Amino acid sequence: MQVTLQHLKFSFILLLLVMAGCAAPKVKPEPPSPPEEVVSEPAPIQIPEGARPEVVIKPAETVKTTDYSVLKPVSWEAVDGFYRDELAQAWPAWQIGCSTLKNRAEWRAACEAAAAIKKPTNVTVRAYFKQHFTAYQATNLDGSDSGLVTGYYMPLLRGSRQKSDKYPYPIYARPDDLITVELADVYPELANKRVRGRLIENRLVPYYNRAEIEQQPPSLQGKELLWVDDIIDLFFLQVQGSGIVQLENGERIPVGYADQNGYSYQSIGRLLVERGELTLDKASMQGIKDWARSNLDKLGELLNSNPSYVFFRELPAGLPGPIGALGVPILAERTVAIDPRHIPLGAPVFLSTTYPNSEKPLKRLMMAQDTGGAIKGGVRADFYWGAGAEAGRNAGAMKQRGKIWVLLPKGFVVTP
Repeated sequence: MQVTLQHLKFSFILLLLVMAGCAAPKVKPEPPSPPEEVVSEPAPIQIPEGARPEVVIKPAETVKTTDYSVLKPVSWEAVDGFYRDELAQAWPAWQIGCSTLKNRAEWRAACEAAAAIKKPTNVTVRAYFKQHFTAYQATNLDGSDSGLVTGYYMPLLRGSRQKSDKYPYPIYARPDDLITVELADVYPELANKRVRGRLIENRLVPYYNRAEIEQQPPSLQGKELLWVDDIIDLFFLQVQGSGIVQLENGERIPVGYADQNGYSYQSIGRLLVERGELTLDKASMQGIKDWARSNLDKLGELLNSNPSYVFFRELPAGLPGPIGALGVPILAERTVAIDPRHIPLGAPVFLSTTYPNSEKPLKRLMMAQDTGGAIKGGVRADFYWGAGAEAGRNAGAMKQRGKIWVLLPKGFVVTP
């Protein structure tokens, strides 16, 4: 929905004040680990109608500005593994990213130079980055230079295009009444930031939270893309941000992130640990599913403790990967999700970490082409492993320490 800036400005300011004044303190979320296979469960989880909780409204988190001051310039020799990685393997991901970045002034020259490289090799790719980019080491706000590296993948769900007793849970498309306000239109210093809501009598108010969406408000009726058989699989599809829905005739339909309701992600795995329901080592997706089967009467309340809700779109068949936050397909094992407050979306980054449950080094040129609600901080990355059972195993096991170097075009303004 399009609304004039004059129409929204006053309501928008009031909304920010409400969100700032009412937001409760939040625990920094980490995404629960995926299981080895999403569709290997013996029976889908369904919530009895009488177990649906009452709606509790929670305000969205106050928006923060972009801060690239956590990026510290370093020499190329300081980038751990840069001279040993198979850099040419990352070139296709960089070319895909340039299809969007070339339209931005600060990236245009670097992308034009990339287009001139017809046969990339490790040598030519390394020379290209050294000639056109400056290396920065990412740090956290406290000055430390290491952080958490997790993994994600594309899960597989069972579903249908029609609702039935077997497939009762909808995957929603973006609703028409969801309004996104680009904050730069009101405050230029908040470039790349936005707030989401809906209009009530010309007032912008927070959008429906998860609990309210579960009550199927009128604006979501008719917005069902697909129906799936397992509510917890649907929940974790939203955590992953993309997935594949397999129909009974064998057709596989890729779905990807379309929008979000404006609320911050809250980890249900962390909440179960805090309540003493699970130990930390059991708070994986598989552990949460096992808990859910034994606690159907508590499941609705648990899921609704995360007010964030993701809307999807059906993706074209044949894409090399799901569509990331940059708006381009992301490639397995060469893409990471980052916090765009601290690392420019689309930037090449060099990641130094280890393989899941291992001390084996994993040092690789990646493209920061995606984001995630749980990915917060200067040294924080989510490694995209791809689709399928093996990708799920790697993503589920990955909880490593790592360091990040960000490669930015020469002349890119890091500090205002």
